[in-house]
Amino acid sequence: MLVQKYKDMLAGKSVIRELSEFATARGREIGYENVFDYSLGNPSVPVPQAFTDEMIHMLTDRESNELHGYSPSLGITGVREAVAASLEKRFGLPYRKEHIFMASGAAGALAHAFRLVTEPGDEILTFAPYFPEYGPYVNLTGAVLKVVPPDTESFQIYFGKFEEMLTGKVMAVLINTPNNPSGVAYSAATLRKLADLLREKSAEYGHTIYLISDEPYREIVFSGVEAPCVSAFYDDTIMCYSFSKSLSIPGERIGYVAVNPRCRDAETMVNMCGQISRGTGHNCPPSIIQLAVAKVLDRTADLSVYETNMEILYKELVDLGFSCVKPGGTFYIFPKALEEDARAFCRKALDYDLVLVPGDTFGAPGYFRMAYCIATEKVERSLKALRRFVEETYR
Repeated sequence: MLVQKYKDMLAGKSVIRELSEFATARGREIGYENVFDYSLGNPSVPVPQAFTDEMIHMLTDRESNELHGYSPSLGITGVREAVAASLEKRFGLPYRKEHIFMASGAAGALAHAFRLVTEPGDEILTFAPYFPEYGPYVNLTGAVLKVVPPDTESFQIYFGKFEEMLTGKVMAVLINTPNNPSGVAYSAATLRKLADLLREKSAEYGHTIYLISDEPYREIVFSGVEAPCVSAFYDDTIMCYSFSKSLSIPGERIGYVAVNPRCRDAETMVNMCGQISRGTGHNCPPSIIQLAVAKVLDRTADLSVYETNMEILYKELVDLGFSCVKPGGTFYIFPKALEEDARAFCRKALDYDLVLVPGDTFGAPGYFRMAYCIATEKVERSLKALRRFVEETYR
C-alpha cells in the first residue's frame, strides 16, 4: 500500500518548479531568450576560477580513493577544521571542528537541525514571507511548522504576533536572513529583540528554544546594508549554511551545520547529526566537493550582478506604481501585486512571457516574487514586457 501523505503531496507540487517547467517549455516555442523567467533561484554567475582550478588540480594530482571514497560521518576532518577557522576569523566566535557537521546543502543541514531539537508534535515557528519548502521539511519530521504573519511595511519580524505564538510547545524558531523571497536582511535591532525574547521564554518554559538560522544568501548583501551574524546574538543558535549561492554551485549540494560554540550541548549535537544521517540516508556529501570548497572558503563568485539587477528592477517597479520594500541582499524582490489576487496577476503576466511567482506560496498573499538571477541584458529587455503588461492590463 502506498503512503497516503506522499500521494497527497502530488496535488501540491512546488509552484516555483511548475513555473520553471512552464518557462522551459515556452522557451522551446519562442526561444528561451524571449521568456523572462523570474521563477527559479538558480545562480546565474560562473563559479570562481579558483574553485575550477582546485577541482582540476585534485582530479589530476590526488588519489582517486581520497576524492571519491566515503568521508567520515561528520565530514572530512580537515574540511571541518577549515570551516571552523573561517567562521572564527570572520565572526569572532570560537568555532572548532567539533562544532561543524558537513551536509548536503542548506536543505540537508536543516533536515538535521530540525531532528536535533524536536520530537513529533513539537512546534517550530518561522516568519512570513518564508521559503515554501520549509513546510514539508518540518512537517514530515513529525514536528509542526507554524508561520508568523508578515510585517509588510518592512519584512522584519512582526513581534506582536510572534509573542502570541511563542508558546511552551515551541522548541525552535527558524529564520532566513537575508530572506527568500523578500530580499530583506534582519537588522541588529531585530536580532537583538528576537534573542531577548527567546532567552526570556526559554527561562519561563523551562526548556531551551533553539534558533535555527538558514543562511544560504549570507554572502549576497548589497552596499550599505547591515547583515549581522545571527549566532553572535544568541548562544543556542544552529547555523545552516550552503555554498550553493555564494559559489554558484547549487548542483553540488554542499553546506554545513555549525552549532554555536557557546551552546551548552554543541559537541553532542554535532555528534548526533551523524546518527540522524543513519536514519535519513544522508551518509555525508561528496568527498571531492568537500575538499574543493575548503580551498575557497573566503572567496565567492562575482555576486555584483545581483545588486545591479536589483537596482534596475526596483527603480522600474517603483516607477510603474508598485509598492516594494527594497531588497538588502539575495537575488529576489517581492513587490505587491497590482490586484488583490496575486495568482491571477501572475497568470496574466504569462501572456507577456513574464514568469513571476505568486506570494501565496510564501505566506504573503497579494505579493509576488521575481528571482533576478539572470543576465542583466535580459533584465533590461524584460522591462518593455513589464511596462506593456502593466499599461495594457491595469491602466
